Amino acid sequence: MLILKPPGVYATQEDTDLLVESLRNERLGPQSRVLDMGTGTGALAMAAARSGAGRVTATDASARAVLTARLNARLNGLRVRVVRGDLVPPDGADGFDLVLANPPYVPSPGVRLPRRGPARAWDAGPDGRVFIDRICRGATDLLAPGGVLLMVHSALCGAEQTVELLGRAGMAASVTERRFVPFGPVMRSRASWLTERGLIAPGADKEELVVVRARRQD
Repeated sequence: MLILKPPGVYATQEDTDLLVESLRNERLGPQSRVLDMGTGTGALAMAAARSGAGRVTATDASARAVLTARLNARLNGLRVRVVRGDLVPPDGADGFDLVLANPPYVPSPGVRLPRRGPARAWDAGPDGRVFIDRICRGATDLLAPGGVLLMVHSALCGAEQTVELLGRAGMAASVTERRFVPFGPVMRSRASWLTERGLIAPGADKEELVVVRARRQD
């Protein structure tokens, strides 16, 4: 796929690739409804469309990302509805068969999250769970019965905690993919702070990414 990535829009990385691989294991057809939350360049939404999903919606809080995802979908000849929204579409759509989430998950100093700028794509509070927890709490309402959530995040944020929260929400959840990747620039710049908080071992230079799959059972 041709994917344009202008400055200020989150580029596809290992977490994107890992989620695309998981997406390929899901059955999608012309009637399948897919939501990609925090789409960035639109890479995941386009992968869902190429996998056979008939109706794909993508959201992002960044106007620049929305325009980028729309352009990328058009350049690749794929039908993707891209709207500006904070994780969920502004029209409150539900009944999705598949929800894809690659939310911000990098632990960040301070309580306030950036409202603009590139850091908005990765900063997620001191434990990295601000957006993960929101998705866990709201996933059931977004999914159709039998629908599936696929979410990728760092194991630093607590994969077991994610599985537990989704289970409390009445979903059958488990970690289905794991992959160790080298630290990127953001993680390297915060290595000392992460070590002080006990989130990584001294001298660590890799993090584990996980994909959590959760299925709505009713």
